[in-house]
Amino acid sequence: VPLIMAGPGIAQARVNARRQIRIRQIIADTYSHKYELTFGGAYLRFNPGKDLQRMSEAGWQIDLTDYLYGNLGISADFRGYYGTSYVGPNPYSVYNPSISQYTFLAGPRYRFFRGQHWGWTAQALAGAGHGNFGTGTHGLPPQLIGLFTDSTVLNVDVGASADYNLGPALAIRFNANDLFTDYNSTFKENRGAALGMVYRFGRK
Repeated sequence: VPLIMAGPGIAQARVNARRQIRIRQIIADTYSHKYELTFGGAYLRFNPGKDLQRMSEAGWQIDLTDYLYGNLGISADFRGYYGTSYVGPNPYSVYNPSISQYTFLAGPRYRFFRGQHWGWTAQALAGAGHGNFGTGTHGLPPQLIGLFTDSTVLNVDVGASADYNLGPALAIRFNANDLFTDYNSTFKENRGAALGMVYRFGRK
């Protein structure tokens, strides 16, 4: 009787073992790609002047990561943000001027969780940020209405991402980040997010 009763248990154990092998194979196939290309939309709560209120910006993001060793990679990240700032009443009759800014950053990305359906990464990037704050002022120097001046300054970005894997080579990525800027020597922390598609290619 014990042998008869043990039959179903042994069969289930074999099924579970085969399932675990398949999962490990999927994970290995997913994260054996050397490169990841991310492209999608971006959002930022940005402060366009020292004494101005924060505004919402929307834009795009492109990120390329080369996993050099294991879970550690180097990323090059490019983003563009666009929005309309509120400068309040002023004697120049310039209201709600449009602004734009671009970031060109690079740095390490580390994958700290690798699963069949989910993957989590964190990044710390630094580089140049260029702000166009006078594009909507009709030739008026932007600093006269409280905006930063057009300039290129150091930007630092730290954040984390969650990937939902659609397959070994394709995923949806949500990224939450803090972008630190120093326009006009005024340190600002700007919180943002990005949502896009991840395409993995190349083999290690």
